[in-house]
Amino acid sequence: MIQNVVLVALVILVQNKKYMKDIKFDFNDVLIKPAIMTDISSRSEINPFDFYGFLPLITAPMDTVINADNQQLFFDKGIIPCQPRGIESGQQGFTSYSLAQFKEKFIDQDDVVITSKILIDMANGHMKELVEVTKLAKEIYPDMVLMVGNVANPITYKKLSEAGADYVRVGIGNGAGCLTTQQLGVGYPMASLISECYDVSCSLKTPAKIVADGGMKDYSDIIKALALGADYVMVGSIFNKAVESAGQCYMKNFNSRPTKITQEDAAKGFQNGYTILKQFRGMSTKEVQKAWGVEKPKTSEGISKFQDVEYTIGGWVENFESYLRSAMSYTNARTLKEFCGEVQIIKITENSLNRFKK
Repeated sequence: MIQNVVLVALVILVQNKKYMKDIKFDFNDVLIKPAIMTDISSRSEINPFDFYGFLPLITAPMDTVINADNQQLFFDKGIIPCQPRGIESGQQGFTSYSLAQFKEKFIDQDDVVITSKILIDMANGHMKELVEVTKLAKEIYPDMVLMVGNVANPITYKKLSEAGADYVRVGIGNGAGCLTTQQLGVGYPMASLISECYDVSCSLKTPAKIVADGGMKDYSDIIKALALGADYVMVGSIFNKAVESAGQCYMKNFNSRPTKITQEDAAKGFQNGYTILKQFRGMSTKEVQKAWGVEKPKTSEGISKFQDVEYTIGGWVENFESYLRSAMSYTNARTLKEFCGEVQIIKITENSLNRFKK
């Protein structure tokens, strides 16, 4: 009898350990561990830019973040522009296409002139067809710089890398404008997803760049995403809160509905201390589907809301660069190659989080 009880207890213990191993984590569950010693004496020794001189940031292809009018501003601040569908980007940025649009333009035609990097913009990047189209596109256009996704499975990241993708967007349901995980129950905690995709990338001959997309709430989330192994972070909601973002501007009225105002008036109002609002919406909302010409919009997996304007793009970027340099100095990393996926991460309890979260 005692032996049976002990055996049952051991089985439960083993099962619990296996369960604990399978538990995934997110940004609030981890911290970046400082190096034992660092020989970096000044943050000026640190280079937080990629090979082309960009910060490890890409704009989310959202019509309330970026458009033709503000693309140059993002570019000038060292952020890689990624335009929403229907707007051409320059050579340094990404132009977005749906899978059907991409096939029609690049697969079904010959002698297409490629004028920018390309994003195949899909909510569900786990479709077998995406892998097939990616492989075919890279065979036809070996010099095409191609980003695909989104995916929320490390093995899917592997398959798209092996198909020839240059960048893979990872993350489903985490974004501020996305309801996929909330409504469908489908997803993958972002910090675990990045970390596991990075582990997979280390085993590949030509791994795709990992682009962490969705759910960044503050500077530390972005920096943690890089520390966990992301090469770039795609930012939407945070950039929407900048006065120069592409979102429609409104003046906040405390006793009535917000008043629609111009971008110029919003900039002046923000400078003078008025509360300015920006429209922010997910790209799977019905209003966006209608704008894309969808006759029968599908059930929305996105939201539309107002956000307070909190900063200028320049002010935010200045802070981000400073914070990233500082984080890299704590970990003795002079370059992004030494920082992304190469520093130590520690898991913490909720009590630990609450002690320092202001």
